[in-house]
Amino acid sequence: MSDLVPATILQNRLSYQGRKFSFHTDRIKLPNGVIGEYSYIKHPGAGMAVPVNADGKFVLVKQYRFAIQRYLLEFPAGTLEVGENHDVTIKREIEEETGYSASKWQYLGGFYICPGYSDEIIHAYLAQDLTKLEQPPAQDEDEEIEVVLLSREEIDNLLRSQSADTSLDAKSITAFHLALQVLG
Repeated sequence: MSDLVPATILQNRLSYQGRKFSFHTDRIKLPNGVIGEYSYIKHPGAGMAVPVNADGKFVLVKQYRFAIQRYLLEFPAGTLEVGENHDVTIKREIEEETGYSASKWQYLGGFYICPGYSDEIIHAYLAQDLTKLEQPPAQDEDEEIEVVLLSREEIDNLLRSQSADTSLDAKSITAFHLALQVLG
C-alpha cells in the first residue's frame, strides 16, 4: 500500500448542531496542494445487532424513515450516547426496539456507512440465545416500530426482489452478510 498523506485542515466551521449529529464545513489542503471546502456530517457512531432466535429466524424491525418517507426493514440499531461503548448501546437498543434480550454476543466488525459525507461508523454484533422480555423497556417516543421475524430464505428473497414496501437498508444488508459468515 502506498504512503498516503492525509489532508491538512486549515479551518473547521460548525454549521449546524443537531440532537444526534452535527454538520461541519472544513477548508482543507489536499496532499497535492489543492485547497477546497468540504462539508460532512459528524456522528457519534452506532451499534447494531443481527438477532437470531432458536428457530433460526432473524429479528428485524419495520420502521418509518422520514428522510425517504417510507418504511424499511432493518436490524435493530441505535446511536451511541456520549461516552457510551457500542456494546452497551446495542444491548439497550435490542431490548427497546424488539423486546428481546440476548445472552450470546459476537462482534462482527465496524463499517462506515457513507464516508463520502459522514464519519458515522456502525459496530455490528450477532445476537443469539434470545429471550422475549416480559416487560420490555419503552421505545423512544419518536419511533414507531413493528417487530418482524424472517428466515434466511425470506431475507434472501427480499434482497432479490427489492420491493419498495419491504426493502432493507444498507447497514442491515451488510450486517446480514457479516452474520452469515459466522452462522455458515
